[in-house]
This record gives sequence, structure tokens and C-alpha cells, in this order.
Amino acid sequence: MNKSLYFGTGVAVVTPFTADLKVDFKSLRNLIHYLIDSDIRYLVAMGTTAESPTISVEEKKEIFDCFVETVDGRVPLIMGLGGNDTMALQRALQQVDATGFSAILSVSPYYNRPTQEGIYQHYKALDAVTPLPLILYNVPGRTSSNINAETTLRIAHDCTNVIGIKDAGGDLEQGKAILDGRPDDFIVLSGDDETAIPLIQSGAEGVISVLAGGFPRFFSKAVAAALEGDENKANEIATLAQPIIDLLFVEGNPGGIKTVLHQRGLIENQLRLPLVPVSDSVTSKLRTYVNQYD
Repeated sequence: MNKSLYFGTGVAVVTPFTADLKVDFKSLRNLIHYLIDSDIRYLVAMGTTAESPTISVEEKKEIFDCFVETVDGRVPLIMGLGGNDTMALQRALQQVDATGFSAILSVSPYYNRPTQEGIYQHYKALDAVTPLPLILYNVPGRTSSNINAETTLRIAHDCTNVIGIKDAGGDLEQGKAILDGRPDDFIVLSGDDETAIPLIQSGAEGVISVLAGGFPRFFSKAVAAALEGDENKANEIATLAQPIIDLLFVEGNPGGIKTVLHQRGLIENQLRLPLVPVSDSVTSKLRTYVNQYD
């Protein structure tokens, strides 16, 4: 496994919709080109930011095909494929066409609220059938179930097909514990824009970002500086980024980032219910930053 595939800034890509809420493939292709041309290192298709819970199996297949065709091998692609029914997810992994993707990002089971042992057994079961390397996705704000450092390290050492974690818990102490105990080839990626820079400064390989989806060059400079050991530059940009991050998430993701991309002329500002666009107040404040940073 080549760890360098996931160094630096990756983006969890939104799903653009037309006014009648069909998947807007033209805008999706344009968005993919925009992100690659803005030096984003790799892309995640069908992560949380893509509104995956409201997208059908048939639509997901079309979206995956669109990513593969449009990217055309220029950057690594990660497929989002998770669930809270382990047996059903095993079947999905055995049936999915993973051609063109380099890894699968699989969220920790949500709603069921499994124990740490249940989380471990879930990933052990996926490890046995996955067609591609697996990246754990810990996002307790959505799953109500944190993958703690001990469980992460147990999975990392026991499951040969699990190559890393996207940790969106925002807990730097937990992240550092994982970094301290991980196998040499286990990747740690931040899934939380607010704590991404300090986690990278502690040894993480990079970030799967929401912010970089709308401000790709701006945030990538901070990530690159952190990886290169330029703490002053990284911290300076992180400080400038903080009010943008606050606005992006204050009324929920991906409402904020979709507004930014709409302001950049890349997509329509459409979300599928139960999600709705952000308020006029947040929209106005975001426009100031869109005009200021790329």
C-alpha cells in the first residue's frame, strides 16, 4: 500500500442537484475538474458530504461511474460505502464494482450504538470481504458512537486490509494516541477541518476536507505547510480559516459548502430533504470569504 496516495488534502465531494432534484452530472464533472485543477490530491465519492443517505443505489452507481470517467486516473479516488447492517454491507462490498477506485471509506455503524467490541467485530467482518483497502471513518457527531483509540489500534493491528482512519471526532488527544500506537503503514487522516492542522503537525498524513471543497487552494496551502513543518504559515492560515469553518457548519453540512460552490458558479444551491439551504444571513457572510479566498 502506497501511503503517499493520501498525503495532503483530499475532498469529500458534494452531489450537485438540478432544480428538480435529479443528480446534475454536468455540474459534477465540472466540479471534479475544478478540484483537480486546484491541486486537490484525492477525492472521496459518496461520503457524508455527498448526501449519501438520500441517494439511491442506482444513482450511486451512476455517480461512481461519473467519477471514474471524469477523473481518468489523474488522482486517487476513494469510494464511500458504509452502513449499520454488517451482513448487508458485506454483501454490498462483495457485489460493488470498485474499478477505478483505490480504497473504500466505511463509516462506523450509526444509530445502533454498538459497543467497542461490536465496532471491532464489524470492521473485522468487512476486512474479510472487502475488494479494496478500507479506511475507517469515525464521526461520532453523526453516529453517536465513537471509535476510541484502543479499538482503532486493535483494528489497525488485526485487520490487514484496513489501511487507515478518517477521524472526524475532533479529539486531538485521541488522534495523538492513535498516531503513537499505529502500525508503520497505517494512515491517519483528519476528518475535522477545525483540528486538521494540529493533527497533521502531530504526524497525521493529511485531511479529507469539507472546507477545501470550496476553498481548495487556500486550505491546501495550510495543509502543505503543516506537512513541511512550517508551523507559522500553517497556523496563520488555520486562524484565517476558522471563521469560514464556523459558517460552513453552523447550519449543517453540506448546506454551507453547497452555498459556497453555488456562489462560485459551479452548482445549483439544491439539497434533498430533510436538508435545506442555509439562511440568507449565513449565505451573505460566506460570500465575503468566497470573494477573498480561492
